[in-house]
Amino acid sequence: MTYCDYITTITGEQLSLHKEYHDNHYGFPIENDDELFERLMFEINQAGLNWILILKKQHDFRKAFDNYKIGKVAGYGEKELLRLLNDKGIIRNRLKINAAIENAKIILKIRKEYGTFRKWLDNHAVENLSLEEWTKLFKKTFKFTGGEIVKEFLISTGYLPEAHSPQCPVYERIKLLKQNK
Repeated sequence: MTYCDYITTITGEQLSLHKEYHDNHYGFPIENDDELFERLMFEINQAGLNWILILKKQHDFRKAFDNYKIGKVAGYGEKELLRLLNDKGIIRNRLKINAAIENAKIILKIRKEYGTFRKWLDNHAVENLSLEEWTKLFKKTFKFTGGEIVKEFLISTGYLPEAHSPQCPVYERIKLLKQNK
């Protein structure tokens, strides 16, 4: 089996974290809105930092943000904001924490119009948007989203095809999933 180039360069503890994400999550379509929200927030929190840090803290993030239940996070007020700003298990960046709360509220509005966040994404995917158009859409719609965040979110959730090289065994698994959808 030939894996994607970057996975072959990683060793030790980082390899197990990266390999788990690479083999079972990266590039796979996500149906559940809470999981899509989680992935968006992981990408936002990674901005300016190393991805391994997010992988190491993913369980702490889930605990701190109530498993990324959109309705719950959208209802966060000052008390929860202060709790999150003092939580050493997550990235304690006020802008990123505020983005989580505001983006949850935005997704609730999207659900009113489209039914689900996933349907909103699918609706725009059929338009064959370029990365630049996706980025404009996300920047207009969500908080704390730039080109790299949008690109990685779309790749990691299967909307853009660059997650795995064609020689990677995970590439074929994802291809089969999409064909059977």
